[in-house]
Amino acid sequence: MSTHEPEVRTLKVPGARIHHEVRGSGPVLLMIPGGPQDAGVLAGIARLLADRYTTVAYDPRGNSRSTLDGEPVEQRVDVHADDAARLVEELGGGPVDVFGTSGGGQVGLALTARRPDLVRVLVAHEPACVPVLDDPAAAEARDRHVYETYLREGVDAAMGEFLGLNGLDSGEEAEGEGLWGHDAPPPGEEELATFERVSGNFDYFLRHGLLPISLYRPDVEALAGGAPRVVVGLGTGSEGELIHDIGLALAARLGSEPVAFPGDHLGYESHPDEFSQILHRVLSRD
Repeated sequence: MSTHEPEVRTLKVPGARIHHEVRGSGPVLLMIPGGPQDAGVLAGIARLLADRYTTVAYDPRGNSRSTLDGEPVEQRVDVHADDAARLVEELGGGPVDVFGTSGGGQVGLALTARRPDLVRVLVAHEPACVPVLDDPAAAEARDRHVYETYLREGVDAAMGEFLGLNGLDSGEEAEGEGLWGHDAPPPGEEELATFERVSGNFDYFLRHGLLPISLYRPDVEALAGGAPRVVVGLGTGSEGELIHDIGLALAARLGSEPVAFPGDHLGYESHPDEFSQILHRVLSRD
């Protein structure tokens, strides 16, 4: 693996300070993690792509090192998208390439719909946009049940339920393994540090992020025009899971073919080499 080390920067935005990590050179590739995660989960593919892109991975506001100015409030996808737009402008403006995974895919969809001038290509990897399903009621009920479990039983019970519902916890993994994917290599020192930070975000995610992020409805009409190009990525290991069905439904609404990526919902962790190669091919396809 390439040894590209990041230049760590902080951007002041309304209500928060955004920690972001810049590697490499070339066209800008903005990388948006999902849910409670931070830039650390994308470090592997960021390094691998840094010989062809200026990769910029960041901690979403309220997660890890992107601190809030005040008390936590309900997360809004549009506010996250505004943060992403300000990062792009800070980096010299667009259009740039964007990769977002899970809830970060939601943020990428919002950014692209609201500021198409800033985006050249968006790859939304398994975005968690439940409302695009033809009948989202059961999926919405699942997420609400996780939230209710959090209120009744706390963080550990709710995260166990959340991971299980998303096919990321077989009940046999070592602590934290569900966050790396079933077939990921054993975590090293950097990965363990990332897991510790991400674990500290679980309460914020469950209380303020889970429902507003999963219930966000992307502006499909604005996104379906073909410019900027929007690509839905689906993990081969996610087939049969709800998140795979959501991605298929979104791609159908956009009138586009989804692209297969290796691994499950966390394939960028478990298969970084193949994942980064496919991502580069998708971004290069004009």
